[in-house]
Amino acid sequence: MIFNPTTLAPMAQDIVPVELGLTEGDLITLWAPRWREDDEEWEAFLGHGEHLYCFDDVAELAAFIRTVDEHDLVEHPMWSAVTRLAVAELEPDEEHRYDLIGVPELAAGEPDAWTIAELDSCLEMVRALGEVCELDVVAEVLDSVDGFALLSAGAGAFTGKEGHKLWDEVGSVLSTRWDEVLDALDGLVFLPEVDAKALEVAQDELLAAQPDDDPEEDAADEDLDEDPAGVDEDDEAEEGFWEHVGIDPVTIISGGEELFTLRCYVDDKPFFLATDGKIDVFTSERALMRHLTVAENHDLAHLSTYAEVQQAAISGDLEITVSADNVYVLAGIADDIAEGPDAVDPVQLELAVELFTDAAEAAGDDSVSVALAGSAPLGWFVSYVLRPDPTRLAPSAPFDAEASAWRTLNAEFEDRLRRR
Repeated sequence: MIFNPTTLAPMAQDIVPVELGLTEGDLITLWAPRWREDDEEWEAFLGHGEHLYCFDDVAELAAFIRTVDEHDLVEHPMWSAVTRLAVAELEPDEEHRYDLIGVPELAAGEPDAWTIAELDSCLEMVRALGEVCELDVVAEVLDSVDGFALLSAGAGAFTGKEGHKLWDEVGSVLSTRWDEVLDALDGLVFLPEVDAKALEVAQDELLAAQPDDDPEEDAADEDLDEDPAGVDEDDEAEEGFWEHVGIDPVTIISGGEELFTLRCYVDDKPFFLATDGKIDVFTSERALMRHLTVAENHDLAHLSTYAEVQQAAISGDLEITVSADNVYVLAGIADDIAEGPDAVDPVQLELAVELFTDAAEAAGDDSVSVALAGSAPLGWFVSYVLRPDPTRLAPSAPFDAEASAWRTLNAEFEDRLRRR
C-alpha cells in the first residue's frame, strides 16, 4: 500500500483518519498523505500487501493499531504518535468523509460550487487510492475526459456552453464506468480481526469520553419539544428564505471596506440591485435593509419574488445572510498576479472573475470578457491559474502587464459601484 513517486507536491507530515463510503458501508481507515523520508517521497494507507485495512467503527480501528504492527504505516515517522491518540481523536472529521457510492449522483446534479468541491474531494481520494494501490482502472476512468482535470478549478470551469459540455462528459463517464472503479476499490477492502480485549478497552474509553448530560441542555431540549418551531427550525427558515426568492445577498471586500448588495440570475443572466449599470452597495446589512424598504425602481424590482423581500424588510423579519460562495475578496489580487501564478489564490481569483464578469454582463459591457479572452495576456494568466494543466506552457515573468490589466478591471468594477 505504499507509493513512492519521483515528483510530488509539498509533503504533509500527518496520518489522517478517513471514512470511505463503499459497498460494504461507511468504513474507517488511515491515510498518510505524501511525505518525504531519506530523500524519497511516499504516500500510504493502512494496509499490507494487496489489502486495505478498514473498520466498521473508530473503536475497532483504535484496538487494531494498538495491538498490530505488521502493516505499511508502521515505518511512518509519525506512527508512534498515532498509536498514542485517544480513541475519539481517530474519528474522521467532516472534510475526510468520502461518499464514494454517491459520486455518480453528484455528477448528475448541477455544477454549483458545493457539488464541484464535493466531487473533486471524492475523486482526489480515489486517485490517491488508485496510485498507492496500483489500480489502473482509476487513472483510465479519471483521465478519460478533460473535465476531470478541471474540477479543482471550481464551478467557473463549467460555465457557458463549453463548460456545460465538459460537465456532461464527466457525468456520462461516471454514470457508465463508476461501477468499475467501485469494484476495484471493494476488492482492496479487508476487515481484519481485532483483539477482543483491546476492543473492549477502546469501547470503554470512547464511552467515557462522551459528554455527560447537561441539565441546561436538557431544559433547552424540553423547550424545543414544547415549541416545534424552535431555534433550529428558525435558522433553517432564514437560510431557506433567500433560496425561495432566488436572490442572493453578496459581500464585496475591497479597499478596506465591506460592502453589501443583492444579485440574482434569470436564465443564467446576472442582475444586481442596480439602476443604469450602477450597483447599489451598502456598508452594513442594516443600511441595505433600510434601502430595501423603499427601493422600487431598480433591476431586481421586476422579479416576481422581490415583493417578498421588500415586505420582509418592512416588517423587520429580513436577515441578510451571505453564503461563503457569495463573499468576494478583491484586495491583494493584483499584487499577487505581479508575483506570478504560484502566488495567486485560485479560489479568490475565480470568485473575483465571476464578480467582474457578472457586473459587466449585467451592464451590457463586454470589456471583461475581452480582457479575459485566452488570446490576451491576462486571460492566458487567469486560465493557467484556474485550469491547471501540466502540458500547458506557463506564463512567463515579468507579470507587470497582467497585473496592470487586472488593476484596470478592478477600477472599472469599482466605477460600477454606487455607495449608499
